[in-house]
Amino acid sequence: MTEPRHRIRALHTASTVTVYQAYAPGIGVPAARDGRFPAAWKRDRMTWIKPSFLWMMYRSGWGTKDGQQTVLAVEITREGFEWALEHACLSHYERGLHPDPATWRRQLKRAPARVQWDPERDLYLRPLPHRSLQLGLTGEAARRYADEWTVSITDVTALAHAVHAHVRDGALEAARRLLPVERPCPVDGGLPARLRA
Repeated sequence: MTEPRHRIRALHTASTVTVYQAYAPGIGVPAARDGRFPAAWKRDRMTWIKPSFLWMMYRSGWGTKDGQQTVLAVEITREGFEWALEHACLSHYERGLHPDPATWRRQLKRAPARVQWDPERDLYLRPLPHRSLQLGLTGEAARRYADEWTVSITDVTALAHAVHAHVRDGALEAARRLLPVERPCPVDGGLPARLRA
């Protein structure tokens, strides 16, 4: 069966969705240790969360890029995740979806969340034809994420390195067995048409 171009896939339960981020150890280690983001985590800046483990591996170079050496699995409430989607705007202008660029810019400026669709990645981090969700949070959404929605934070850096080692060795089945099980993640009311690029 062909994978739809835009579909949210994530490790999820009835009440939570797991997203991934990568930080320098000064932020990532205490966040995982304490199960919450430390005071040094900037709540007034845009932060991007990614439900795709392999997209996070692409972005962080398997947890080796400077400032991204600690990979976190952040379990957040489904309620919070869906609130962010409800209040989100596409991160780019889309002809036919937005009336005009000026209207889109106004919507983007007001929105506490933004949606970006990037090519999903395979185990070699090559782009696939279907897209993976990135959700940018700012202002109210970033504060809610850090202080209200977070259920647990787990350091999965060792997992990232283990999967990468199997890929380097050509042991793709062993690598696949370690991957988080990311299934289609339905959202209440469905994914709004305004968020499909």
